[in-house]
Amino acid sequence: MAKSKEILRGAEIFCRALKDEGVKHLFGYPGGAVLHIYDELYKQKDVEHILVRHEQGATHAADGYARATGKPGVVLVTSGPGATNAVTGIATAYMDSIPLVVFTGQVPTNMIGNDAFQEVDSIGITRPCVKHNFLVKDVKDLAATIKKAFYVATSGRPGPVVVDIPKDVTADSCEYEYPKEVEMRSYKPVVKGHPGQIKKAVKLIMSAKRPMIYSGGGVILGEASKELNDFTKILGYPITNTLMGLGAYQATDKQFIGMLGMHGTYEANMAMHHCDVLIAVGARFDDRVTGDLEKFCPKAKIVHIDVDPSSIAKNVPVDVPIVGDVKHVLKDLIAMIKAEITKPDTKVLEPWWKQIGEWAAVDCLKYDRESTVIKPQYVIEKLWELTKGDAFITSDVGQHQMWAAQYYKFDKPRRWINSGGLGTMGFGLPAALGVKLAHPDETVCCISGEASLVMCIQELSTCLQYDTPVKIISLNNRYMGMVRQWQEFFYSSRYSHSYMDSLPDFVKLAESFGHIGIRVEQTADVEDALKEALSYKDRTVLMDVITDQTENVYPMIANGKGHHEMQLSPNSNTEQRELA
Repeated sequence: MAKSKEILRGAEIFCRALKDEGVKHLFGYPGGAVLHIYDELYKQKDVEHILVRHEQGATHAADGYARATGKPGVVLVTSGPGATNAVTGIATAYMDSIPLVVFTGQVPTNMIGNDAFQEVDSIGITRPCVKHNFLVKDVKDLAATIKKAFYVATSGRPGPVVVDIPKDVTADSCEYEYPKEVEMRSYKPVVKGHPGQIKKAVKLIMSAKRPMIYSGGGVILGEASKELNDFTKILGYPITNTLMGLGAYQATDKQFIGMLGMHGTYEANMAMHHCDVLIAVGARFDDRVTGDLEKFCPKAKIVHIDVDPSSIAKNVPVDVPIVGDVKHVLKDLIAMIKAEITKPDTKVLEPWWKQIGEWAAVDCLKYDRESTVIKPQYVIEKLWELTKGDAFITSDVGQHQMWAAQYYKFDKPRRWINSGGLGTMGFGLPAALGVKLAHPDETVCCISGEASLVMCIQELSTCLQYDTPVKIISLNNRYMGMVRQWQEFFYSSRYSHSYMDSLPDFVKLAESFGHIGIRVEQTADVEDALKEALSYKDRTVLMDVITDQTENVYPMIANGKGHHEMQLSPNSNTEQRELA
């Protein structure tokens, strides 16, 4: 006789499904439409709920959690403003292909469309910035829909999925059964690359005299860092990472020539411009990487590997497209290269490496190390030294983000946590909270700026409640730094509303939240202040570092310019540039 299934209310099904899915942390904020669920969360202990102070903080914390672990971040918010407050974080995850499952409460099904209290069309609002979304109208569909949401969010090219749950669905009852597997006829991501395309790619790759490997965030999302490192070592080719791909290849290795793109290194961008074969792995050729598309890699044949077929040839025509999971495709490429009778010719590459060395001699990241006014680059370099490059680093968006990417050398994947595609100010602090919950024994630092920091400053309260001692390094230049830089370069120094007037006393502010505040105003004090902050293993520390207001991020590729048309720092070896 078959065992009878449990009869559970929708709210119970929600909690049980999260448990069966292996969810450990749920980031959320309660409200009327989800109170049945919150009542069930109170009764169970399998899933820890993290009460943030704003729904945007919930999505960013879940996002940081997902980026640092590879597991999906999970969010629960109420209807109406709860759902709309979450949209910025959902869009942030969507742009960077981060797996989130966001549950939004909804008014009862019989009231949908009646402009009921706290009703919004969550499905319509989020449709442009999710991988998929669901509206659950029957409690019998709830468990299966949750399973589908996790499957869609984490398979193929990852992304956020929204599940909208009306309040009456959480009150209704049905038999509970959580599916072990899910089959969606219209959704079948390709995993293995086509053998014929892989063979074509190997032939082209082995013919290169001026090759470049260009890897992006897809390598990290696809857990393919080992394969990328093996592939690069076998070939002996130079490699560059995108902003989202930092850490996929070890930054301290001699074959790594720095990040590319708008604020990439001179040698990486010049090598991109002059290469004859470009191997793009898990990257989407976005505008911050390519510069002017008409001038992008004019002499290169391009191999493009990506799990998402819609990303291939979307921005840049390619010669050998390979659709597939990057980990599987790289393994197949490595096997085929090893089987080749003809091996990569190191002598052919010697002139190319010599040219790259001449470009590197320009020293494009050089800055004034003798300055008594604190240079933000110096702070990042000291942080890298003191943490031995092994910390988890979150950032907000702006100049500080670019300096962190340039000067903190990431040797491991999933250590660099930032909003790349959407460029969301306010991301850094809640993301650090999520990372610390995922890795409680690791050092987690948030590199921010005073303008970004105040956007989600309320999550300092969440850090205290859940004992997540992160270290916040605010590079305070009293400006919206990147806005000021653009105004200096392109708007004749008309600093329209980029000056941050009436800033709080960040030390007192940190202390008011129950944390430690440290102000640093002299270059000579930076190292000791960082050591002090890092020594507090069980306390959140906010460092207010007063930096040079006039410092700009270099190199820089302006709009409409190509990789070979960078604006370099006055501190760079410009004579060497002419020689190179």
